[in-house]
Amino acid sequence: MANLLQKILSLGEGKQLRVYQGAVVRINELEPEIERLSDAELMAKTADFRQRLDAGEDLAALLPEAFAVNREAARRANGMRHFDVQLIGGMVLNDGMIAEMKTGEGKTLVSTLAGYLNALNGQGVHVVTVNDYLAKRDSEWMGRIYRALGMDVGIIQSQMDPSKRIPAYLADVTYGTNSEFGFDYLRDNMAVRSDERSQRGHHFAIVDEVDSILIDEARTPLIISGAGTKSSEVYKQFAKVIPRLRADVDFEFDE
Repeated sequence: MANLLQKILSLGEGKQLRVYQGAVVRINELEPEIERLSDAELMAKTADFRQRLDAGEDLAALLPEAFAVNREAARRANGMRHFDVQLIGGMVLNDGMIAEMKTGEGKTLVSTLAGYLNALNGQGVHVVTVNDYLAKRDSEWMGRIYRALGMDVGIIQSQMDPSKRIPAYLADVTYGTNSEFGFDYLRDNMAVRSDERSQRGHHFAIVDEVDSILIDEARTPLIISGAGTKSSEVYKQFAKVIPRLRADVDFEFDE
């Protein structure tokens, strides 16, 4: 965990770190109040946050309380409480940056902070993993936290029936692999009618193993092939006509 703080400081981001630390103080101040809420009251905070967003409040203003609520939901649902440095990791993700964390430092738990906050506006969050196993595991494991807060969780898997993809994408948070998200995007762009598209848009994504997915996996192109058209018969007709064409009568050479 100290690694994350060292990375931020070494990049000259000390000022930003102080902003994050100030938010952590506020989150910790809210903790006793949030702990006193019943399960129903904790879940109701999501509707409250959404009403405040509709009234004009922005996500930055909601962040301390939303993170405190997410931390308490994680403690109740999974027996895991976010450490202060994990809260900072969540803020880093929320700001669209990369949080480098070692295995065992709780990066999967960290993702729920930014995931929850950015799912509040109802546009959906995609959590991108490297394989189907992790997508399924994390959707079930971390899904308990989101569900404790009244949010829906979807999962996209390979060989999944197309009819099940649309509901999965309509969930507040959707887990899946980079290739499945990518292929669905390509298929949606090939669709003729809007009701044939599975994705509803691209609002906020959290990428696990970002170096592997955006660098290593990016070397493998996503290609969709479709059934051939009925143009082969046309080519056969052209093949019969071309030998009968006469130079300087039916065509000219352009030199």
